[in-house]
Amino acid sequence: MLASIALVGLATPGLTAPAPPNPTDGQIGAAQTEQATAAAEVGRIAGLVAVAEAQLERVGIEAEAAGTAYMIAEEALLQAEAMAEQRAVELQAAAAAVAVAEARIARFSRDSYMNGSTISRTAALLSSEGPGELIQRAALLDYVAVNEVDVLGQLQVAKVTQTNADSSARAARDEMAAAEETAQAAKAQADAQLTAQQGAYAEVAAQRATHEADLKAAQIRVLELQGARNAYQQWTAQKQAEEAAAAAAAEESARKVAEAAAAARSNRPSNAGSGGSSGYTAPFSGRVTSCFGARWGTSHNGLDVASPIGTPLYAPISGTVQRAGPATGFGLAVYLLGDDGAVYVYGHINDYFVRTGDRVVAGEQIAEVGNRGNSTGPHVHFEVHPNGAMYSGASNPVAWLNARGISVGACGG
Repeated sequence: MLASIALVGLATPGLTAPAPPNPTDGQIGAAQTEQATAAAEVGRIAGLVAVAEAQLERVGIEAEAAGTAYMIAEEALLQAEAMAEQRAVELQAAAAAVAVAEARIARFSRDSYMNGSTISRTAALLSSEGPGELIQRAALLDYVAVNEVDVLGQLQVAKVTQTNADSSARAARDEMAAAEETAQAAKAQADAQLTAQQGAYAEVAAQRATHEADLKAAQIRVLELQGARNAYQQWTAQKQAEEAAAAAAAEESARKVAEAAAAARSNRPSNAGSGGSSGYTAPFSGRVTSCFGARWGTSHNGLDVASPIGTPLYAPISGTVQRAGPATGFGLAVYLLGDDGAVYVYGHINDYFVRTGDRVVAGEQIAEVGNRGNSTGPHVHFEVHPNGAMYSGASNPVAWLNARGISVGACGG
């Protein structure tokens, strides 16, 4: 996740004092001893920096995993709350139906009582004005006597069943709320550990810079005493030429990045570089710094690829943007549902040039490399979810891309 640290070169000779004439063997030996001591200290600090760098990568991955777990728990809580609300509405409907049936039974009983409890049926039949009405009243009395009670019983059973379902839904919602709270606490703890480790790394990096400055001073002193002025000037000239070449290359790279970003913002597909024969396009460029798989007791669900901020990121296949914008742990992220059914995730990006619901074509620039969220250096965190889920079901991106003709060249995919 963290780019390699470049060695610091010697200082320019502009600040060097003139070499003393005819230095003694004792002076040269003392300077060489000082240089060896400084070099040993730089080596020791470099080891500490390497350890801190590895720890920083570990806690960064753990923070990403905790962020993903929190998003999953939050999604499950929303689903449980929706189910609980649905059960509450169904329970209210069942209770209303029971109340209606009870009211009908009560009215029938009241009418029967007012007409006389022992002769109500006989009186009702004898008061009929003809055979047709007599038959209708007899059938109605039989139906009420048998079916109203049965209907009320069925509604009572339905109400009890719905009450139980409502209770289960509320219990599930409470359980999901507790899980979401636990995941949120774990994420906060992982973020705190990342912040602490970033501070520790900055401290040893500062120590390394101090000792490297001491080593440079000792090296210059040795060159002066050995009378190697000409060799030192040649080294300086070569260093300046390398820096000029590097500056020119950086300027050219920045120009290409700016052109690609401008093309993306005007919805023109950018040249994605080499692609596979299967119609897929390489989604990124850069140096792989962290592979997919188990790391320090947790899962790293993607591939980390280091590149300068602003490096273009492309759609590997045509598809639809499922989400684009702020994302827990990633700072900013884009989730693309490809036409092949897989979801492709780009995390820690600096900027994005699509919106949710947009259709994109293979090779179109959709974002650029950044250093946002729980990031330890400019890079893109790239995931592939073959099952089409946005947050779960991650698979090894190297194997996935290699199988589609795009060679990543790292992590043994």
